[in-house]
Amino acid sequence: MSPRPRLALTAGDPAGIGPEIVLRALASPACPDAEWVVYGPLASLTDRVSRFGLPSVDGPLVDVGGGPFDLGRVSAEGGRAAAAAVLAAAKDALAGRVDGVVTAPLHKESLRAAGHPWPGHTEMLAEAAGADDVAMMFVGGGLRVALLTIHRSLRSVPDAITGAEVERIVRLVHRELPRFGAGRRRIAVCGVNPHAGEGGLFGREDVDVVRPAVERLAADGLDLSGPLPADTAFVRAARGEFDAVVATYHDQGLVPVKLLAFGHAVNVTLGLPFVRTSVDHGTAFDIAAAGTADPGSLLEAMKLATTLCRLEEVPG
Repeated sequence: MSPRPRLALTAGDPAGIGPEIVLRALASPACPDAEWVVYGPLASLTDRVSRFGLPSVDGPLVDVGGGPFDLGRVSAEGGRAAAAAVLAAAKDALAGRVDGVVTAPLHKESLRAAGHPWPGHTEMLAEAAGADDVAMMFVGGGLRVALLTIHRSLRSVPDAITGAEVERIVRLVHRELPRFGAGRRRIAVCGVNPHAGEGGLFGREDVDVVRPAVERLAADGLDLSGPLPADTAFVRAARGEFDAVVATYHDQGLVPVKLLAFGHAVNVTLGLPFVRTSVDHGTAFDIAAAGTADPGSLLEAMKLATTLCRLEEVPG
């Protein structure tokens, strides 16, 4: 891989802030040194250039077509264009034409309106890459937080948590942590229930599923703690006691990260055959026409992707 990576940058849902933050990030003095290839509908990027007086893309652009798009509105056309950009970028990454992919936010309702089955980037990219062993991890505020379950209802979470899935996610995090500067690989696993179940008083998932999986992993030599009450696990991690936390469901893991680093945290997909990072926020349809979007999280995602692409592969 070249010292100066070539990275795909997708513009996200064209009705949201994605095109705006892409243009602002590329024009920022903080933009990392890489060759950026923008993927998205030219119509949406041209619109933001004229609407907000932003510099146009100065580099390669893969136009996925479509438009014009109504800002701030769910649409099948927007969902189609957003997905087309991500899938084109993934195809180029798999073919080695780019070294990694950085994504601006999608809108899940627009994806669904376009007839796509994926609830988000992680699932879309995993299918495109044929990768079964993937996980979502957020990095920011001194935390690294991986999710055991992602986009599902809270009611369905306990049934989705199995010993095999706990082991899979923890092993993946353990394997990948050195790439993020965490050589000691100390991992905390959160409990599903309040107080990690309080010995079964508040639910059996932690006693019957999570703890046995943690014990099996620890017997294999992994440095693990858990299941721990989530309300203290993140405090301990923020103080430096753990290198990563595995949260059992979406909001359990994302609330601490966003409380500490909203707008500057990075979403990383572990387990893909290429680097993929993203923002820590959504499409912000409510401010898409205001011209006030902050590219901070996208810049952090671009910086992390550039760093990861420059690193040599670290053996697990």
